Amino acid sequence: MPRGDKSAYTDKQERKADHIADSYKEKGVSAKEAERRAWATVNKDDGGGKKSGSGRAPDKRTAAERSASAKKAAATRKRNAEHHASH
Repeated sequence: MPRGDKSAYTDKQERKADHIADSYKEKGVSAKEAERRAWATVNKDDGGGKKSGSGRAPDKRTAAERSASAKKAAATRKRNAEHHASH
């Protein structure tokens, strides 16, 4: 995606940027600078353009892999709790 390409942004993010830019223009900021500030604000608030909305990639692991991972994490938490309790 080339710099300046806004295709990765949601409609809501684009409306937000337009609203922010309009506010800056009303305060006398040039159109180009208002646009720059608006997109900088959207990026700061939302972490950039995200079409998914969730901010996380879908988990492509099988149920068995997720279960094994959860069991391993539970065992680690139990081991850490025992370790901290003995000190």
